[in-house]
Parts: sequence; structure tokens; C-alpha cells
Amino acid sequence: MKFIRSVREEMKKVTWPSGKQLRKDTLVVIETSLIFAVLFFLMDTGIQQLFAWILK
Repeated sequence: MKFIRSVREEMKKVTWPSGKQLRKDTLVVIETSLIFAVLFFLMDTGIQQLFAWILK
């Protein structure tokens, strides 16, 4: 029971983001993920083409 009490006390100290801040942070994560996905795709495609050219 002491553990549960201490968890409740700690949860009271947590500052939760506002809805606006949460949406902003979520968009940043999605945009960053998309940018990295495109970069990895381009690098992978380039490396594949390079190896195909070398092995040809």
C-alpha cells in the first residue's frame, strides 16, 4: 500500500501538457518521422543503385 500511496503523491506533482502543446509535439514527431523515412528511402535506393552498377 505504501507504494500505491507514493505513486499517487508523485502523480500529483506531474505537470501535464495542454492540448495545444500536445498537438504541436505530436506534429513535430510525425514530421520528423516522415523526414527520416524519406531520407532512409533515398539513401537505400542510392546504395542499391550503386551496388547494382558495381556488380554489373
